[in-house]
Amino acid sequence: SGTDEKKIIEVLSSRTSEQRQQIKQKYKALYSKDLEEDLKGDLSGNFEKAVLALLDLPCEYEARELQKAMKGAGTDESLLIEILCTRNNKWVNPHRFFFSTVFDRDLESDVKSDTSGSLQKILVTVLEATRDETQQVNTELAAQDATDLYKAGEGRWGTEELAFNVVLAKRSYSQLRATFQAYEKVCGKDIEESIKSETSGDLEKAYLTLVSCAKDCPGYFATLLHKSMKGGGTDEKTLIRILVTRAESDLPAIKEKFQQMYKKPLAEAVRSDTSGDFRKLLLALLH
Repeated sequence: SGTDEKKIIEVLSSRTSEQRQQIKQKYKALYSKDLEEDLKGDLSGNFEKAVLALLDLPCEYEARELQKAMKGAGTDESLLIEILCTRNNKWVNPHRFFFSTVFDRDLESDVKSDTSGSLQKILVTVLEATRDETQQVNTELAAQDATDLYKAGEGRWGTEELAFNVVLAKRSYSQLRATFQAYEKVCGKDIEESIKSETSGDLEKAYLTLVSCAKDCPGYFATLLHKSMKGGGTDEKTLIRILVTRAESDLPAIKEKFQQMYKKPLAEAVRSDTSGDFRKLLLALLH
C-alpha cells in the first residue's frame, strides 16, 4: 500500500515538535509499532533523514548530532562548535540529560576526551552554562573586558585564551555587544579582525561563532544556510539541521536576515538547490 509522502509532509510540517511526539505515542498505541521504524523502511535519502529529524524532540536530535560528531575515529569540530557555541543556558541541561539517557554517556566528558587544548577549554566553559542572561549593560565592565581582551590578544604575542573564554562564554549578549564597541575604541579594529589575526583553526571558528551569535544569531544561521547551498554541491545535512532545529525558535528571523543579506528569499534558494519530496518538505517547513 505505497507510502503517502504528501500526507507525511502535510502532517509533519504543520505540527509543533510536541504534537509530533503525541503522534508517535498515538501510533505506537494503535499499531504496537514505532512510527520511525515503519517510516525508515518506506523512505530513503535526504527525505528520510529530514522526516526522522522532525520526529525527534529538538534536544534529542541535537544530542544525536553531537554524538555523531564525536563517534569513531575523527571528531567533527565544526559541528560541535556550531551546536555548542550558539545555544543558551537553558539548552544545556536537557541536552546533557538526553545525552546520558540515550547514550549512557556524559556530554562534558565526551567533549573533553574528543577535543584538546584551547578548543577544549572554550567548549567546556560553554557547557558550564553560566552565561549571564540579564539585559542590563554595565559600561564599566564592558570597558574593562575590552581592555582585558586587548591585553590578552593584540597587546602582546601569544593570545591568553582565559580572558577570551570568560568574556565570550559568560557575559550576556547585550553586554558583549557593548564590549565589542568598547574594544573597537581601545584597539582601533573590530574584535573579529583581532581574533582572525591572533588565532586559527577550530579555536578561531569557536570564538568567531560566539561573537556572531552575540551580535546577530539569525545572521549567523543565514550565513551557514547560504554556505550550505553555494557552489559545488548542497550540504543537505546542514540544511536539515538548521531548518529543523530553528523551526520553532528563530526561523522567521533567519528568513528575514537571509533575504536582507542575499537579496532573495530562503525558500527560493532551497527550491533551486533541492528536489523531490525532500524539497517539498523543506519548503513546507519554511512556509
